[in-house]
Amino acid sequence: MNHRFLSIVGLAAAMAFTGGCSVNKQTKATPAVEPVTGKPAVEVAEPPVWAPKNHAFNPSKTRVHDLLHTKLRVSFDWDKQYLHGIAELTLKPYFYPQNKLVLDAKGFDIHSVNLMNGFDAKELQYIYDGMKLTIDLDKTYTRNDKYLIEIDYTAKPNELAVGGSDAITEDKGLYFINPKGEEPNKPRQIWTQGETEANSAWFPTIDSPNERMTQELYITVDQQFTTLSNGTFVYSRKNPNGTKTDYWKMEQAHAPYLTMMAIGEYAVVKDKWRDLEVNYYVEPAYEKTAKKIFGNTPEMLEFFSKKLGVDYPWSKYSQVVVRDFVSGAMENTSASTFMEDLQLNERELLDKNWDGIIAHELFHQWFGNYVTTESWANLPLNEAFANYSEYLWTEHKYGADEAAFHHLDELGQYLDESESKREPLIRYRYADREDMFDSHSYAKGGRVLHMLRKYVGDEAFFSSLNRYLTQNKFSDVEVAELRMAFEDTTGEDLMWFFDQWFLRAGHPELKVSHTYQNGALALQVWQQQDTIYQPVYRLPLKVAVWENGKKAEHSIEITKANQVFNLPVDAEPQLVLFDSEQQLLGTVEHAKTAEELEFQFNNAGGLAAKLAALEELEKELSQQEMVSLLQGVLKDEFWAVRNLALDVAGRLPAKQTETLEPIVKRIAESDAKGEVRAGAIMLLSEWGDDEYSELYKKAMEDDSYKVAAAGILGYAMTEAPDINQRLASFEKETNEEIVLALASYYAVKGGAKKYDWFMKQMKNAKGAGLYYLLQSYGAFMAVNPEAYTPEAIGMLAELAQEHRLYYVRMAAFQTLMVHSERPEIVELLKEIRANEQDKRLLELYNQVAL
Repeated sequence: MNHRFLSIVGLAAAMAFTGGCSVNKQTKATPAVEPVTGKPAVEVAEPPVWAPKNHAFNPSKTRVHDLLHTKLRVSFDWDKQYLHGIAELTLKPYFYPQNKLVLDAKGFDIHSVNLMNGFDAKELQYIYDGMKLTIDLDKTYTRNDKYLIEIDYTAKPNELAVGGSDAITEDKGLYFINPKGEEPNKPRQIWTQGETEANSAWFPTIDSPNERMTQELYITVDQQFTTLSNGTFVYSRKNPNGTKTDYWKMEQAHAPYLTMMAIGEYAVVKDKWRDLEVNYYVEPAYEKTAKKIFGNTPEMLEFFSKKLGVDYPWSKYSQVVVRDFVSGAMENTSASTFMEDLQLNERELLDKNWDGIIAHELFHQWFGNYVTTESWANLPLNEAFANYSEYLWTEHKYGADEAAFHHLDELGQYLDESESKREPLIRYRYADREDMFDSHSYAKGGRVLHMLRKYVGDEAFFSSLNRYLTQNKFSDVEVAELRMAFEDTTGEDLMWFFDQWFLRAGHPELKVSHTYQNGALALQVWQQQDTIYQPVYRLPLKVAVWENGKKAEHSIEITKANQVFNLPVDAEPQLVLFDSEQQLLGTVEHAKTAEELEFQFNNAGGLAAKLAALEELEKELSQQEMVSLLQGVLKDEFWAVRNLALDVAGRLPAKQTETLEPIVKRIAESDAKGEVRAGAIMLLSEWGDDEYSELYKKAMEDDSYKVAAAGILGYAMTEAPDINQRLASFEKETNEEIVLALASYYAVKGGAKKYDWFMKQMKNAKGAGLYYLLQSYGAFMAVNPEAYTPEAIGMLAELAQEHRLYYVRMAAFQTLMVHSERPEIVELLKEIRANEQDKRLLELYNQVAL
C-alpha cells in the first residue's frame, strides 16, 4: 500500500486548522511538594509531544481454525449497492479440537449457514452480531478433519460505520462508483479494498494477515463490464438473463486481505514479461498512453527478480486504475489497484511518471504477499521493503542523483512526522492498527533498510533477502525472522542493529565538530537526542577528509553519547564530511566555514552533500557572494540543484538579482525539465518585471502543463488589459495544474462572474485537486459575497458530509467557515460536526469554537 500522497495532503489539511506543526519542546511541570517535609520535589519534565504512547499490547491473532480455501459466487444490486454472495469455506482446526467457528463478517444479512457434504446441506445454528458470525459445528473436529461451510449472505457496505487512516481513507471493503450512472463523465465501477481487515465487509472470512488461503471467484455482471481478480482467468460464461459470469482461480495461497475484484468498462492493454501475462486495465480514453504509464513494469519484474534471486512468484501480473480509490494504490496478489491519478495523457506524461508507486506495489508481491507480516504490529516487513524498492528502482533506472533525491524526500517525510510522533518501527502497542500506516512504517522503514544495506554490503544484503524470502515463502513472519536471515547470511549477531532501529523509537540527533591542531584532526560527536525515550546509538559511519584536493575515507563507529575520534592527516583539511555516504537516518549539525561549504558543493560529489552545502551557504555568504555563486549553480547538471538555486535566488533582494535575471530567463525558456522552467517563470514574475509578458504568453502555449500553469500565473501578475480574455481560453481545460492556476487568480481577481466556473470545477474536481480548489473557492467567497448562494452552500455541505475522502470533507468544512458569522452557517457546521464519525476530523472540529 502506498500512502505518501495522502499523508502529505492530510498533514496540509491538519495544518490549516492547527496553524502548523508545533516545535517539540520539553516544558517543566509545576514542582510538586513533598507531603512530609514540605520541600519542593525535584522538577519533572513533561514528556515531549512525540513521546511513544503506552497503548494496549496487540499480539498476532490466535489461529483457532485454518482457512484453507474460499470459493465465492457474487452478484450485485447496483441501485441498493449490495453484494449477493454464496461463500464456500474449507477449513480445519489449527491445532486443538473445535466445535465452534468464528468468522469475520461485517454488516451482512445472513440468509443461511450450512455444512456441505457433496450436494447434501446440513443447516447449522449460528449467532450473528453484525461483525462476527459464530457457528455451532455439527461435531468436534480435530486438526486432521477438513469441513466445508456454505454461507448465503448479502453484504451492505454502505451501512457500515466508516473508519480509516491517512493511508486508507475508508475501510468498508466494497465500493460502488456512480452506481446509477447519474454522475456525468464518471464510469460505473465496482472495486474492493481489503487492507487492513475490510474484505470481511464483502465476504465472510478469517480476516487476519497470518491466515492464508487459495480461492475461486465467480463474478456475475452485465456483459459490457470487464472483471479482474487474483490469479488466473479461467473462463467467461454468458447467462440467459443477459449477464455473464467470469471465473478467476487463485491456486497459490495468500492472505485474505489481498483478495480483490475490479469491475468496469476497461481497455485491457496487454504486455508480457518472459512468458508471463502482464496487463494494464485503464479507462478507454487512456488506452494509447497505458504503456507509457505502466510500460516499465516488465523491466521492473526482471530487475527485482534478479536482484532478489527469486522470480516473481504469481501466475500473472495485472494493474488496474479505479475511480475514487481510498488510497494511493494496493498490492493485491497478482492484481494491484491504483488511484485514477495514474491515468495521464501525452502532455501530462511530460511532467510526471508514476514509476515509484508502480515499483512499490510490485515489490509487495514478494514482501507482503509471498511473505506476509503475521500482525499489523510488524507492518514494516511489508511497507519498509516496498518503500525501499522505490529507491532501488530509481537507482537502477535513473541514476544516483535521482535516487539520492528520493532518499532525501523520504527522510524529510519521516523527520517531519517525528516532530509530533516517535514510535518503534515494530510496535505492538498502538491505539488502532490503522495508525501503523504512517511515515514510520514507510519512509523511516525504507531508510533503515538502506542503512542495513550499507552496513552489510550489497552482496550480503540481497543474499539475506533471498534467504528470508526462500525460507519463509507462503508464510507469515515477524521481525525476528528477518534478523535471523541476515545473521545466518553474514555470521554476525545483528541484534544491536534491529533493537535500536526496529524496536526502539526515535533517531540520533548529532552535533559534530572538528578541529585541526599540530598535525592532528579531532572529530567530536555528541548524541543529543533525549535518551529517556531514545537509545544512545551504535553508528558505524564513514568520514571523508580532503587534503590538498585528495579524498581519504575513514570508518568510525560511534557508541557513546560523547566521543572523540582522532583521524590521521598530513595537512589542514579542506573539508571534513561526516557520514560521507549520506545514509544516516537522523539529524546532523556540523558547523563549517563558507570556504569549506563551497569546497563541499564543488567536490563532495553526492547530491545530499551538495544541496546541504548550498542551503548552508545561503546563511554564510554575503548577498553579493551568493549572487556570484548562483551564477554557476543555476547551470548545474541536476535539475533539483537548479530548482534549489531558483528558490535561493527568490529570497535575495531584488537589487541583487540583476546579474541572475538573464540566466533565469534562459532557464525559463529552455531548461530541459518542465518543473524547473515553471519555477524560473514564477521567479521572474515575483521579481515583478512586466517585460517578460511575451515569455509568459509563450509559456502558456508550452506542452508542459506545469509550464503553462506558471505562464498563466505569471501573465496574470502583469495586470495586462487582456488577462481575462487570455485566461478564458483555458477554462475548458480539465488538467489540474491549469484549473488550480486559474482558480488562484479568479479567487481574487475573477469577480462574481466566475461563480459558474467555480461551481463547474468543484463538480468535476477530485482528490487533492478538489482539496486545493476548495481553498481558492473559500477566498472567492470572501471577496465575492454574491457567491454565498443556496446552491454553493448546498454543494459545500454535501462535500463536508458525504465525500469519501476525509481531507476533502475537512476542506469543505473550512470553506464554509468563511461565512461562520452567519447563524445558519454556524448551525450547519454544528450539524456536520455532530454527524462526522472520523476521529481525525472530530479532533480538529472540536478545536473550532462554534
